[in-house]
Amino acid sequence: MQQPRITFDPNVMGGKPCIRGLRVTVGAIVGLVAAGYSTDEILQAYPYLEADDVRAALSYAAWRVEEREYPLAVP
Repeated sequence: MQQPRITFDPNVMGGKPCIRGLRVTVGAIVGLVAAGYSTDEILQAYPYLEADDVRAALSYAAWRVEEREYPLAVP
């Protein structure tokens, strides 16, 4: 999945998916939404984020949950 707002860098938050290279993880945003925070409340808490960042985090999380990983068969 190509999502330019979601970045991965081993030097930022241990390589977890983050918003635009910032130290805000997708998991943190999804957790806030799950806890009932609105996009406006999240943006007040993180003024350097944009509404599109919250949507991108939710979109990435939804895609990731649907993705399936299968172990490689070892001969």
